[in-house]
Amino acid sequence: MPETADTAPRVLVIGAGVAGLAVATVLAERGAAVTVLHRPEPASRASHVAGGMLAPWCEAADAPPALVAPGAAAIGWWAARVPGTLRRGSLLLAARRDRGELDRFARRTTGHRRCDAAAIAALEPELEGRFADGLFFPEEAHLDPRAALLSLAGALEGRGAVFREGDFREADAAGFDHVVDCRGHAAAAALPDLRGVRGEMLLLRCTGLSLSRPVRLLHPRIPLYVVPRGEGLFMVGATMIESAGRHAITARSAMELLNGAYALHPAFGEAEILEAASNIRPAFPDNMPALRRDGRVLRVNGMFRHGFLLSPSLAEQVAAAVFGISTPGLPGEAA
Repeated sequence: MPETADTAPRVLVIGAGVAGLAVATVLAERGAAVTVLHRPEPASRASHVAGGMLAPWCEAADAPPALVAPGAAAIGWWAARVPGTLRRGSLLLAARRDRGELDRFARRTTGHRRCDAAAIAALEPELEGRFADGLFFPEEAHLDPRAALLSLAGALEGRGAVFREGDFREADAAGFDHVVDCRGHAAAAALPDLRGVRGEMLLLRCTGLSLSRPVRLLHPRIPLYVVPRGEGLFMVGATMIESAGRHAITARSAMELLNGAYALHPAFGEAEILEAASNIRPAFPDNMPALRRDGRVLRVNGMFRHGFLLSPSLAEQVAAAVFGISTPGLPGEAA
């Protein structure tokens, strides 16, 4: 039951990326009085360059099995709050020379069915005749991350949440019952085992091509994915570079992403490059997020490449801590 105005916990959430807004959303829905302190530039957040794939079964190929259950639950969480959440599955493809990689991917994952050339063409007619073998994950979904975060922020304002711009200072915590730090790699000074992993992406306009769902390509160098955003827009990612360097996308990465997109379909050779961006994903040694208590501060961090998948589950953990409810945690949760 929501708290009354007199008894509602007052919570300061630091950060307005996917973790911060998911935490603020769950807290506000349960009746907390929420203030979100954030930097003014959306492009400074790792969420700004996210793919927006809700693909727990695919991601489990390189992540602990514990990711699947909360990741699957996140699909319903986002669908209930963001109208543009599309449940059309995701398609994994490989060139003939990489069929062994496809077989290995299939062994490491569940929730898929094998596709031959005809099945691939039925799912994505524009890819007819281009690939002979693939995997289809029918329960997966995707969304536009920037639109999704705007939707959460709008709903929060409708619930009375306050948004303040600026960098966090200790004085900002005065008057709050709880502080939840969701700053990602910006909080690295308080989390010695947090590292940065650069992710780079391209936003392309390719009006001569239509895809209905995210398509992953097992590429020799990078695990390429192409995510349709509608109206001829496609997000192409994603590199994973062990570096916290904040600089523009490299020429090597841009070429590899473009080469991968062209290998998926030659229509991308005529695409317009609308945006080339990079940012830093925060990651712990096991590449799984954690909720940690540091005095009166709860730190939510280490999303790696699973921000949209695992933020709802972490947000429920935060709400349980704020409202004093016992609930199972994710791997890495610490008291």
